[in-house]
Amino acid sequence: MPDKSRGMTLTIFALVLAFVAMTDFLKPFHLFPNDGFVFLGTKLTGTANAVMGPLAGIVILVCAYGIWTMRKFALPIAYIFVLSVMLNMVLYTAKNHATRPLPIVGVAFGIGVPLALAIILHRRSADLT
Repeated sequence: MPDKSRGMTLTIFALVLAFVAMTDFLKPFHLFPNDGFVFLGTKLTGTANAVMGPLAGIVILVCAYGIWTMRKFALPIAYIFVLSVMLNMVLYTAKNHATRPLPIVGVAFGIGVPLALAIILHRRSADLT
């Protein structure tokens, strides 16, 4: 059976995830004010930021590659990505609700995009090799 096309939607998701991975690789360099990787609801600094940002970037880049090549390993990474984003948002809000609340648009996109990716990949799981 010939390989199935990933289609426009998954192509866009792969490109967006590659961009997100690049931003995670750049987090240790503090190119933007107040930049830092958020892990379990806490914005990291120093060595923790220098390690976790690129590590998350690698995982996200592997997922983007998996989507681009329609590989099965992309699906569990997408599931984990959705859960980690949701957990991060809940914990960040719980820890910082009074000082730095998350904007509703950020929450909607932050949860909606990874959730949509996981749903689309799940529906296309028969096409993954």
